[in-house]
Amino acid sequence: MIQTPYLSVDGIVEIYDEQEVFKGIVLIERKNPPQGLALPGGFVDIGETVEHALVREMKEEISLDVQIRSLLGVYSDPSRDERFHTVSIVYVCTARGIPTGADDAKEAFVYPLDRLPLEMLVFDHAVILRDYLRRKREEDTTI
Repeated sequence: MIQTPYLSVDGIVEIYDEQEVFKGIVLIERKNPPQGLALPGGFVDIGETVEHALVREMKEEISLDVQIRSLLGVYSDPSRDERFHTVSIVYVCTARGIPTGADDAKEAFVYPLDRLPLEMLVFDHAVILRDYLRRKREEDTTI
């Protein structure tokens, strides 16, 4: 039998208020092991595009409708998930409203970029967020 990695999606959800002011990004407290903070996300179902999976997972875990803005990257280190080999496609997206933890998320929080608790993140989500922050800095300095 052929074995392949599990395919998942993660969302860096940028939250904006009614005046279009950026408030921060969403992190969830996981209900299931490994315990800790994480980006919201989950597995792609058979017959589903990764984009559809991302929108579905964000609605299920943080109760918000998101708009995909860009692809951040594909993370495939075989040791990124202690449970099994998982490949994650990570998107940057936007949403409005207050996230609420649901499904696999015990709680959902909005963190300003200068207060991200990188040391509390599970999987390789600290690596992913450092890549995101580096890209944001590059975008801010581009004319």
